[in-house]
Amino acid sequence: MSRADEILEPMWRTIDSIVDEEALRRRLDAGERLRIKYGVDLTAPDLHLGHAVNLWLMRHLQDQGHTVVFLLGDLTTQVGDPTGKNETRPVLSPDAIEANAQAFLDQVSIVLDTDPAVFEVHRNSEWFGRMPISELLGLFSMTTHAQLMARDMFRERIAAGREIALHELTYPVLQGYDSFAMQSDVTIVGSDQLFNEMMGRQYQQRLGMRSQSIITTVITPGLDGGPKQSKSLGNYVALTDTPTDKFGKIMSLSDDLAGVWASAYTNLDERELARIREDMKAGGEVARDAKLTIAGAVVERYHGTAAAAREREAFLNVFSGRADPKDIRDVTISDRALTALDLLEAVRPDLSQSARRRLLAQNAVRVDGRLLGDPNEQVTVTDGSIIRSGRRAWARVTVRAGR
Repeated sequence: MSRADEILEPMWRTIDSIVDEEALRRRLDAGERLRIKYGVDLTAPDLHLGHAVNLWLMRHLQDQGHTVVFLLGDLTTQVGDPTGKNETRPVLSPDAIEANAQAFLDQVSIVLDTDPAVFEVHRNSEWFGRMPISELLGLFSMTTHAQLMARDMFRERIAAGREIALHELTYPVLQGYDSFAMQSDVTIVGSDQLFNEMMGRQYQQRLGMRSQSIITTVITPGLDGGPKQSKSLGNYVALTDTPTDKFGKIMSLSDDLAGVWASAYTNLDERELARIREDMKAGGEVARDAKLTIAGAVVERYHGTAAAAREREAFLNVFSGRADPKDIRDVTISDRALTALDLLEAVRPDLSQSARRRLLAQNAVRVDGRLLGDPNEQVTVTDGSIIRSGRRAWARVTVRAGR
């Protein structure tokens, strides 16, 4: 097995494709110390397990001696990445950008090795802040209108009669130039960023540099089966979630997604993954136990073996009826079927309606371990159902016949 094979073999599990794989293999076989570009716009600093797929691949390369070059896109944040956006994004204030920059640094350190020997931090204002307008116009001259219109989100906006601001059209140019300025050898991104990173290859070639290889990674459905984890959809597990929240959220995952999440978000070996897939087909307690394994593996990865064992025991104690949280309350309701918001009103009369909606939006409400997020979702409860609303608020339901 070649040096490149040894490095790439454990990565294939979450790799979707590699652009210019041959060049990447040559560099790895030659023992070059690669610079791995990792760039973020400083908008919402909420990294979740989906983002961590890329981070763990970078961490693996760091462990082989390669360097992650972390780019805080302070200038491009003011432009706004149009990827997946139907409308022009609002521009953040400088203070908000700085606060988000620190939050990102704190969160990536959960996975990445931040030793300066394998970790650099840059801001793209370092080069764009002093770039003459003549040089910027020169970059624009290397890009055609047809290239930019190849982006699906631009075509979709035009077809829908929505405006595209001129500054949004410049975003792929700016992100592409970042690859040149950072001397990027490889970047690891979701497939939605492939267009911008291909622009990076173009600028590196035009400006006399070896072009970067691009690794795109698998995109995993969110907790609710949506196309991906998203803060706006409330269907994600955040890196900053507590062990209890990580464990509980994963236990609410639908059976058909459990195998996919196990493969993308844990270190379980292939034999264990195959067993989980078979157990999920069996259903019942066998499937539940398989999800316990997944949840435990995720918690262990981020918080250690002791935390995983503790959360597994706590979950089994509460939801199998062997024990209850110390502060559990008994609540009587009249209906077995009601909306999530109505149920929360019954068990949390101490909160305002807006506070209840915030709990639902924050993925802080569960019924018998199942996550609730949509205020209008229909929920069926039975005598003994356990409602969790927030970190320490628990209630046991008794259903009263009639009204």
